[in-house]
This record gives sequence, C-alpha cells and structure tokens, in this order.
Amino acid sequence: MAEHFDRREVSLRLIRCRSSIPRARAALRAKLGEWRAVQAAAEDGELILSELVTNAVRVPVPGDRMVGVRIECRGRGELLRLEVSDAGSGRPEVQRLGELDKGGRGLLLVEALAHRWGVDERRAGIGKTVWAELLAPGAVPAPAEVQIAAVSVRPGQCVRAWGAWQTVRAVRSERYASGGLAVLIVLADGGPALRLHAAEQVTVRATAPAAESRGKAATGPVVSS
Repeated sequence: MAEHFDRREVSLRLIRCRSSIPRARAALRAKLGEWRAVQAAAEDGELILSELVTNAVRVPVPGDRMVGVRIECRGRGELLRLEVSDAGSGRPEVQRLGELDKGGRGLLLVEALAHRWGVDERRAGIGKTVWAELLAPGAVPAPAEVQIAAVSVRPGQCVRAWGAWQTVRAVRSERYASGGLAVLIVLADGGPALRLHAAEQVTVRATAPAAESRGKAATGPVVSS
C-alpha cells in the first residue's frame, strides 16, 4: 500500500482483493483519529468507503490495475470527501431492490449516508472515480456558487454556453503554441466545444436534483462561463 500524505489529505493505492476493504477502513480510521475528526464523520465514512472499495475490487478491469483511494478532511471533519478510482468501464447506479433481494444495496447505503455523491471519468488513464462527501451534524454546506478554474471542470457537470445550460461530456487539456495550458470542454449535445485558459475563472453552482445524472441531491456542480 503506497501512501502520500499532505496536510489533511491522503492517497492510497490498493491491490484488487477483499483484504483491501478492511485495509482502506483502517487507513481512514487512523487518519481521522490523527486529524481529530468528529466521531460521526469516522463512523459513516468507514461504511461508505467500505462500499465504494468493495465495488471497485469486484469490477472487471484490464491487467493488474490497482484501486485508488483519496481521503480529504476539512476542519475537524466538517466535510469529509472520499474518492475511489478503478479502471473498470460503466457507471455504478443505485438499485431499487425488493425486501427479498440479497446484495446490491451498497450504493443505497452510500446514498443514505452521504451529503452528496457522484461519478467522474478519470482524467488520467481509463476508468472512473466514485466519490462521496459527508457533512458533520451542524456543519454548513458549501455555498451554492463558487469560483473555480476551468481546469477543475468535470464530465457530468453543466456549463452555461450559447445562452443555455449544457451538460459536459468530456474535458481535455491541450497546449497552446506559446506553451500555456488550455482546457477543451466538450458538450453532450454535440454543439461547439468551449476552449478556455486553464486558469480562467468560472462560476460553479450546485444543480437541482432533477438535473442530476448520478447521486443524491445535487452531486454535480454547474459551471457558468
């Protein structure tokens, strides 16, 4: 298990086997204890991380690809973000099961416990990243609108372009002839792509539940150019 630690953020790479599930839980528990995070974040976070890693080790992937885990804690656990990446195709979806159905309830648990969750395409390499965010009791959610750089735009979000909100299908980076970094935002409706400087500021706003493609409540932010 390789580990990179920077302030209240840690990244792990785990092999694709069931033993990685308790290992991920133990790493989360240890770090949240080190960061003195509130107990609620630790308990719910362990349950969510277990489900996300379980799904990641089960999905078919090419070769000996590993599972990536990223943990971010803000404050004393006021906001906990968990990300699990794998090289598998497809997007996980919540299954609405009957009382007699066995298994398949992992994402129902994630949906119930998380403040919001979603799925992003991996920017580097193949596969996807499933993420979930938890808010400690009494914590105030992030503001509805924030300023971010264009390079932070993710697939599945929405961008205001050509006078309307458009879903982002893909995001690519490329170099200007002068050496600077540009971001190409490809829209799902097939219209002209947006080409912006990587550092250009855009406004991100939480989507309404009806417009959300994956997750509980407003998982994906909306990007206004």
